[in-house]
Amino acid sequence: MTTLVAQPPRTRDAAERASAVATAHQRLMLLMLLFMAGALVLVGKVVVMGVLSGDVQKRLTDSALLRGDILDRNGQVLARTIEAWSIGIHTDRLLTPPDQLAEKLAQLMPEKTPQEYLAMIRTRQASRTPFTYLRRRALPELVAAVNAFGEPGMAYAREPERLYPQTTLAAHVLGYTDLSGHGITGMERVLNNELGGSSSRGKSVALSIDSRVQAVMESELYAAMVDQHAVGAGGIVLDARTGEVVAMVSLPVFNPNKARGSKDDPQWRNSMTQSVYELGSTFKPITVANAMDTGVITSMTKRYDATAPLRVGGYTIHDDEPAGRWYNVPEMLAYSSNIVTARIADQLGQARTASMFKRLHFDSRPDIELKERARPIWPTHWWRTTIMTIGYGHGMAVTPLHLATAYAALVNGGIWRPSTLLKIDPRKAPQGSRVFTQATSDRMRQLLRLIVTDGTGRNANISGLRIGGKTGTAEKASEGGYAHHSIVATFAAAFPMDAPRYVVIGMLDEPKGSAISHGQRTAAWTVAPAVGRAISRIGPMLGIYPDTGRDIDISELTPLLWKAKGDN
Repeated sequence: MTTLVAQPPRTRDAAERASAVATAHQRLMLLMLLFMAGALVLVGKVVVMGVLSGDVQKRLTDSALLRGDILDRNGQVLARTIEAWSIGIHTDRLLTPPDQLAEKLAQLMPEKTPQEYLAMIRTRQASRTPFTYLRRRALPELVAAVNAFGEPGMAYAREPERLYPQTTLAAHVLGYTDLSGHGITGMERVLNNELGGSSSRGKSVALSIDSRVQAVMESELYAAMVDQHAVGAGGIVLDARTGEVVAMVSLPVFNPNKARGSKDDPQWRNSMTQSVYELGSTFKPITVANAMDTGVITSMTKRYDATAPLRVGGYTIHDDEPAGRWYNVPEMLAYSSNIVTARIADQLGQARTASMFKRLHFDSRPDIELKERARPIWPTHWWRTTIMTIGYGHGMAVTPLHLATAYAALVNGGIWRPSTLLKIDPRKAPQGSRVFTQATSDRMRQLLRLIVTDGTGRNANISGLRIGGKTGTAEKASEGGYAHHSIVATFAAAFPMDAPRYVVIGMLDEPKGSAISHGQRTAAWTVAPAVGRAISRIGPMLGIYPDTGRDIDISELTPLLWKAKGDN
C-alpha cells in the first residue's frame, strides 16, 4: 500500500490577500488603459483624416459654389453655379474586364464608341494618372444606372459646376470658367473679383444685355447667315443715350457649358470686338457729318461731279451703280456715291479727317470691359488717295463696336460715350465727349432716315418704327489687294429717328447671294432686311411701338432727290 503525502496550501493572512487583489486590479486597469489609448489613437487618426479631407473638399466646393450669378438687365439668370453629379473611373481599380466595361459604358453614354472607351481605359491604365472623368453634370438617373454595374472602379461625386441655362445665348459676352470656377474669357473673366468664390460669397452682377433682344438678334442673323451661306455674322444693339450694349452677337457661336476644342476655331472669336473690318459705305455719314461741322459742306443743295470715275494718280474711284450725273449731298448718301464722298474727303484733308476719327476713338481698341479686343488698323501714311478712300470706308479697319459708338454720336446729339456691358442707371451715364454739333446730329438723323425711305436702305424700312441707317458693302482685304469675291456686308441703323434710342449694327461675312436676295450679295439685299426684321421684333420689347403718325420731318430733303420719269 502506497501512501501519498501532499503539502497543504499555505494559508495567507488577511493583509497578504488584500495586497494580491490590489496588484491584480492594478494590472487589469493598466491593460484597459492601454487598450483605450490605442482605440483613441485609431479614432483620432480617422477623425483627423476625415476632418482634413472634408475641410479640403469643403474649401474647394465652397470656393466654386460661392461664385455669384450673372444676370441680364431684367434679372434673367445667364450664369449660375450649381451642384451636379459627376461620373469618373479609376482605371487601376477595375474588376470588370475593360472590354466588357467599355461595351456597358457605350450603351449608357453613347457619345463614345466601345472602342473609344476601351482605348481610353487602356491609355489611363498605362499612365501615371489612372483617374479620368466620364461625364460632368450627369443626371441622377445616369449615375444610378452606372452604379448598377457594381464596378468598384467607378467614382461618383457631387461637384460644383458653372451652368449657363441659356446654352449658347450671348456666349461671347459671358465667356466661361475653368473647372475651379475661375473666369477664362468674356465677362466671367472681367468679373472674377466681383463674382467672388474664394473666401466670401460673390455678389450677383447684372449685365446690360437683354436676353430677349439678344435672342432675336441671334435668330435673325443666323437665318440670314444660313440663307446667304456666309462664313460668319454679327450684330450689336447699343443704347445711344447711355452706351449700354443691349445685345452683342457673334456667329458662329460656342456652348459655354461645353467649352472645349481648338481655340483657333472661328466660333471662339468675338467678331464684334476682336475682328477688324473695312466697313465700306457705313463711313460715308461720318465723313458728311465731319464736313458739315468743319464748313466743307454748307448746303444740302451743293452739287458734286459724279459723271465719270475719279482718277487720282494710278487709282480710279468709281460708283457701283454709276449715274453719270452730278449729285447733291442727300443724293450722294441715298444712292451711296463713292466718287462724291471721295471729293468731300479730299476737301477735308488729312488733319480734319484724322482728328475726327481720333475723337471717335477709331485709333484705339474698342472701349468696353471685355479683354478680347482688337486694335484697329490705322493708316501709317496719309496719302491723298488714303484720305479719299477712308471717306467711304476703305483704308482703315475697325471693329463693328467702333461703328456702333460712332453712329450713337451721330444721332444722340453729337456725344461719343464708351460702351459698357454692365447695367447702369441712365441718370449716371458717362458724360462722354462732343464729337459733332447738335445741329449736325439733327441733320444726320434726317439724312439717315432718307436713306431708308428713298435710298439703299429701303429693304430695312418697317412701317411706324422710323428706322434710319446706311448700308455698306466692302471687299475684304487680302494679300496684295482686295478679294473681289469676298465681301463684308454691313447695315448700321438707328431708331426711332424722331427720338433716337438705339443703334443696331448687322453684319454678314462673305454672303454668297440667294433666291431671297435675288442673287445679290450687297448689304441692301442681304443684311439690311435682317436688321429691319430684328427691329420690328425688338422694338416693342424695348418699349418702342409702331406709330405711323410719328416720324422725323424730311420734307425739305425729299424734293432734292432726282427721280427718273415714271418713278413714284
